[in-house]
Amino acid sequence: MIPRYSRPEMVAIWSPETRFRIWFEIEAHACDALAELGVIPREAAKTIWEKGGAAQFDVGKIDEIEAVTKHDVIAFLTHLAEFVGPDARFIHQGMTSSDVLDTCLAVQLGRASDILLADLDGLLAALKRRAFEHKDTVTIGRSHGIHAEPTTFGVKLAQAFAEFSRCRERLVHAREDIATCAISGAIGTFANIDPYVEEHVAKKLGLKPEPVSTQVIPRDRHAMFFATLGVIASSVERLATEIRHLQRTEVLEAEEYFSPGQKGSSAMPHKRNPVLTENLTGLARMVRSMALPAMENVALWHERDISHSSVERMIGPDATITLDFALSRLTGVIDKLLVYPDNMLKNMNKFRGLVHSQRVLLALTQAGVSREDAYRLVQRNAMKVWGHGADFLEELLADKEVTAALPEAEIREKF
Repeated sequence: MIPRYSRPEMVAIWSPETRFRIWFEIEAHACDALAELGVIPREAAKTIWEKGGAAQFDVGKIDEIEAVTKHDVIAFLTHLAEFVGPDARFIHQGMTSSDVLDTCLAVQLGRASDILLADLDGLLAALKRRAFEHKDTVTIGRSHGIHAEPTTFGVKLAQAFAEFSRCRERLVHAREDIATCAISGAIGTFANIDPYVEEHVAKKLGLKPEPVSTQVIPRDRHAMFFATLGVIASSVERLATEIRHLQRTEVLEAEEYFSPGQKGSSAMPHKRNPVLTENLTGLARMVRSMALPAMENVALWHERDISHSSVERMIGPDATITLDFALSRLTGVIDKLLVYPDNMLKNMNKFRGLVHSQRVLLALTQAGVSREDAYRLVQRNAMKVWGHGADFLEELLADKEVTAALPEAEIREKF
């Protein structure tokens, strides 16, 4: 992921140093369990923790070994043996590479999820604060981009709050689903390792044992996880798009904060562009794009292949890093969003009462006029407003068919 759209805490989860440290912990916890079972000496397990735990893994050297072995886990184990010494022969007993790789990925995705959940909490807090701030700020609601009926800006933000609350709930479930550990050996049969080892490692790493692995953790779990990130990204885009529309010059009901010294255009000094929400729209597209390859990873050959591996090396870091950045940026946008209530009222009244058409329609039906006739009466007066800027209330009061059904006072009350 490029630094421009990255935050350090999330990036650190996906660094080679972090990955190798997790690999070591998986192997060392497994050795503890093997020692308890009497498979390896207890002193060996202790030595592995002491010497391996103090080791500063050299990423460059591991890469050099991998260039020869063409196998990342073997390269790591070879490097680890340089620190541990003769007792390194007890490391990886009965295990296969996927036990390390898949369990490590579960740890990383779990940690990434915790950051994303904290991001969502921050966004929800900002939305709630601004929603209550503008609960009585009257604005026009739009359907198809066209004036519909009045609402409040607080309700708009409350809708976003409800949506991101659902996003958070989905991510909690996705995190739980992804947090599984597989230490079951080749083909996942436990032929050469006791299931107790898996239980022990899972407990130590805050995971749960995979009920039935196929040597790899089944990728339907990962597909659901990345699909959930894609849905969250779509919610980010929905709110960003709303703000972009509200910032258009012809509307200008809300606007991104424009900081001192900020420039909107290299050519036009007057410009104040919605660059942050436009950026969020693009980032959302990228996160969503990573859901499809995650779904295509589900169909591996037989008990395993590694067609999923290259995909996950990309989408694991990129999807979580990008979404983390996007949620943080969106929180900042909402926190500092400039809101213009006077423009909201001005826009709502632009068509001189037209937005109250449904109230008049319902009043006519309650007065005994058929719905078809009531719709016709209201619409023909409304079209005069659209057509040549007439005043809707005045047109209704001048329509004898309307006043025959409704007294003037009642018509005025609907406005």
